[in-house]
Amino acid sequence: MTVRRREEGPPRAAAAPELVDSGFTLENADAPFLHRGLNLADIGHVLDLARRGLVPDDARRTLLGLLLEADATPPEEFPYDPELGEPYNSREAYFVSRVGDIAGWLHAGRPRREAVRIALRLHVRRQITELVAETARFGSAAVARAEEHAETVMPDQTYLQHAQPSTFAHYLLSFVYSALRDGRRLLDELDWVDASPGGAGCVNGTRLLSDREFIAQALGFGDVIEHTRDAMWQVDGLIAVLATSSSLLTNLCKLAEDLEIWSSSEFDFVDLDDGYTRASVLMPQKRNPYALSIIRGASGVLIGRLSGFLAVTKSPSARSDNLIYAYGEVPRALDLALRIVRLSTGVVRTLRVNGERLAEEVRDGYTQATDLAEHLVQVCDVDYRTAYLIVGRTVRAASRDGVPGIAITGEMIDRAAVEHCGRPLGVAGRDLSAVLDPWRIVLSRSARGGASPEALARMTTRLRTEITDLAAAAADRLAGHDAAETALLTTARRDATTPPGPTEPVIPTDRGGAP
Repeated sequence: MTVRRREEGPPRAAAAPELVDSGFTLENADAPFLHRGLNLADIGHVLDLARRGLVPDDARRTLLGLLLEADATPPEEFPYDPELGEPYNSREAYFVSRVGDIAGWLHAGRPRREAVRIALRLHVRRQITELVAETARFGSAAVARAEEHAETVMPDQTYLQHAQPSTFAHYLLSFVYSALRDGRRLLDELDWVDASPGGAGCVNGTRLLSDREFIAQALGFGDVIEHTRDAMWQVDGLIAVLATSSSLLTNLCKLAEDLEIWSSSEFDFVDLDDGYTRASVLMPQKRNPYALSIIRGASGVLIGRLSGFLAVTKSPSARSDNLIYAYGEVPRALDLALRIVRLSTGVVRTLRVNGERLAEEVRDGYTQATDLAEHLVQVCDVDYRTAYLIVGRTVRAASRDGVPGIAITGEMIDRAAVEHCGRPLGVAGRDLSAVLDPWRIVLSRSARGGASPEALARMTTRLRTEITDLAAAAADRLAGHDAAETALLTTARRDATTPPGPTEPVIPTDRGGAP
């Protein structure tokens, strides 16, 4: 029988310069996102080993002291070196240079991917809670502006064409509802992120750690990922986080697109505060709504990051491709989303709304046409299609003759009716002001979700409650995570300088507000 010989074992030569340049350098660029989480994960692992009596006391104290020092070192000052490999290898080389083989205890029962997976989740969960909190602040700012403009009449639009009379308040609230839905989705996705892969080993755990709950509690995770192989390789939650972040920015992009058009001299509906604009270096008259371009462009960037991540996750199972890129792509996407939501909050909070110009556009247009057709259905015993066609003829004639919608008369309607169906509807001489006045139309929209001040007040009241709840949930989760990390570091400082006591390390069992 021929024995097939194949070289096994770790490589003996240094990494090729092309690999360093195209792989390790890019991975080390992501180290700032992982630095704090790696330190916390390592500290938790050492404490876990210590409570089981696996790591010698001197090694425990040495490692905890070294890791606390690393945690106090800003990532840009830590000696991450691509020549030594990706961030975990770079850390290992530095720790070995400081304490020798004692650093090897960090690998006991734990592959590098477990530490890095934990570090990513620790970083991303903080980003998500901050993004949820900022989404709530956007909602609060938009609701406040809506309350200011509850009686600012405007022609709402579809396809950039006049649709029906409404208010700027009603228009603005539509973006609040969408943002809050995404905020709640992010909280749901936080539950996925806030689960510990600790103790999963490579695919099937380790004989050294008999339970996985300690590391989860020590790091403030709300749960333990059940299946060990799944714990190491799952990415579906990251896809969901990117998708929701993209949805959130797409909603804000719609608002920014509208405002950019409306801030033009042709529309003159709104003006951005100076702080959110930029001057032209050539044309002195220009005052460009620069912030809106940033919002619109960022939405496209996030869509690209989502698409790119979906592409790299399309691989056989237990491959590192997707997660190698996730360590940078997901935090960068969330950081961009946070900045853009914060920018959008500032734009809305300081926006100047030109109410007179909006009212002028309503007065000169024909947004009351739908109400007029519905009125004819109610009082003239005609079907809606007939009423629609008659009003359409009336509007066409009025626009040709320069008659605004508020000045349409019963005589004009009867002439159009004769043209369409050979007989008048008998509305000549009737007072149509209640049907044609845009403000009275707005007042009639008192049903749930309508634009009347009464309906709007009900919405803003409910929205303020939802916003408060969303902000409180984010603050509660963040406080819980902070408390767990503080307790972990406190325990590490104590154990780094004292002999082991008769009890296990003091780690809180409160999981930080997680359900």
